[in-house]
This record gives sequence, C-alpha cells and structure tokens, in this order.
Amino acid sequence: MLLHLSIRDFAIVDRLELEFRPGFTALTGETGAGKSILIDALSMTLGDRTGSEQVRSGAERADVTAEFAIDSLPGIGDWLHEHALEGDPNRLLLRRVVDANGRSRAFINGHAATINQMREAGDRLVDIHGQHAHQSLLRPEAQRMVLDAHAGLASLAQETGGAHREWQRLRRARLDHENNAAARDAEREQLSWQLEELSRLALAPGEWETIQSEHGRLAHAATLMEGVRDAIDALSESENAALGSLSGVLSRLRPLTEFDGLLRDTIAVLESGEAQLREAAYALRHYADRIELDPKRLHEVEQRLEAVHNAARKFRARPEALPEVLASLRVRLKDLEMTADLE
Repeated sequence: MLLHLSIRDFAIVDRLELEFRPGFTALTGETGAGKSILIDALSMTLGDRTGSEQVRSGAERADVTAEFAIDSLPGIGDWLHEHALEGDPNRLLLRRVVDANGRSRAFINGHAATINQMREAGDRLVDIHGQHAHQSLLRPEAQRMVLDAHAGLASLAQETGGAHREWQRLRRARLDHENNAAARDAEREQLSWQLEELSRLALAPGEWETIQSEHGRLAHAATLMEGVRDAIDALSESENAALGSLSGVLSRLRPLTEFDGLLRDTIAVLESGEAQLREAAYALRHYADRIELDPKRLHEVEQRLEAVHNAARKFRARPEALPEVLASLRVRLKDLEMTADLE
C-alpha cells in the first residue's frame, strides 16, 4: 500500500506532500488540474523513463520519494534481501532524483540502486492501468503468481524460488572459481618466465655493491694509479719525502736527550709517526701493484651492470633487492602450484 508521496521540483510542482490512508482513494479535478503529474511522479519512482523535461523550470533537480507498507507482501522482502536492499521490514522507500542535465539516480531504502532494480520493485508494488501504461496481467511473472495462488502453490513457489536463487548463487560461485583458475594459470605462466629471467641473471646477495665498487676502480684505474704513485713519492721516494725529512728530525733530536730527558716523549711520538708513515707507504705500494688497466674486464662489468639495471626497471625494484624479488617469486609460484594440486 502507498503511504506517502513526496514531490520536489517535479514538472510544475514546487513542493507537495501526500498522505494516503487505508482503503480507496480518489484524486479528482478538472482537466489540467495536475492529476496526471501525480501519476507521472509516482511512475518515476517505479522505474519509468524520465528526463530533464520533468525538472521544474529554474530548479537544479527533481526529487520524488514514495513510501509503501510491505508487511502484507512477504515476497518483496525476499527480493530485497536477495539484492541487499533491506531496510525497515514493514516499510519500503523508493526515491528517484533527476537533475537538469537528465542524469538520473535511484535509491531503494536509502541504498543506491539501478533503474532495473527500481522497476522490479515497482512491479511488485503498483499496477498502473491507463491508455499508454502496461498492465501487470500481461507480464508472465504476474501470470505465474496468479496461477500459483489459485492452485494453492504459493508456499511451493516460494521454496522453488529459493532453490532457484541458491542454484544461481552456486552457478556464480562455479563461474568465479573457473575465472579464478584461469587467472591463476595466467599468473603462474607469468611467474614462470619471470623466474627464468631472474634465474638467468643470477644476481647473488651483495653482488650489486661489489660490481659497483669494481666498476669504480676499473673506470678510474689511470687516475688511481697516478694519484697513488704521487703519494708514494711524497712519502718515501722523492728528494723531500716525508719519511726522509722525519728521519732527519729524529737524528737531530735523539742526541739532545743527553741534555734534557723531556725530549724523549716527543721523540717517541715522532718515532710512532715514522712507523705509521712507513706502514702507509708499504700499503700504497701494495695497492699500486694491484692496480691495472683492464679494458676487457671493464667491458664485462659494464655489461653486468646494464643487465642488472634493466632487470631492476622491468621488475620495478632496486637493483640490490633483485635476489629478494627472486625468492618471493619462487614462494608465490609454489603456493599457486599447491593450490592447483588441491583442485
């Protein structure tokens, strides 16, 4: 039963609130009084086609809400539950909003709904008879309801409807499972070639830092060699080398300790420095012996760096994190294969 009709900015109506009581209600008036506007407004909440021409001139949108009592219509409760549109178990609200651009929105019990859902709900609530309106008895679903009621099969029809809905649910679940299986197969195929590519790269943990350091040495070998040689000369091999100068200082100071023992501490500091300088000079010579210009090895390292860079871009990861990416891909592929085995 229709309880209330609220109309805002529809056609020529600014605002209208209509309350309906149980029993027969007649809307009367001369031609042009606006009776058809009420029917059109109600039809809009039942899913009929509408457009911007229904919006009152100067308004932004038309807004119509119809409230129905549904406590005597148990079938519609199941329909609302099936479509997750439940509200008050004894009331049903249908609301339709149309803006000045013709865009339409539908709401059932405050939930956003499609126009088809609104039309389905309306078919269960209202039967409009008119020159250009449809009649419910012409619809197959309405004919089935009348036939079932006449045969006393309403309860069986409800059970059958529930079984059909459960069949549809299981069918959707099966289709979802099949679609998920296809998606898993596609992911498994993608993981396989990704694993193959990273396995061929075979980047070991810590290798990225190592090859970066090696590339720096190889690319600047000439500069390193020149700088180290200059340092060795300054420490021990040039005419004014630091070690030679320090040895001369010590030679001058040691005899003076006979006259003042306080110099011994200073001499000890200088002797320690001399030892450290000799150790540094030895280390630099050893380093210089290992430096070599190796264009072939430099080319190999640069190719390795490029391969790692390309893989990092492809997998959207930091170069040093590629070993972790490889490990995670292996785990994911193993999980997918286990899932496939369970199926």
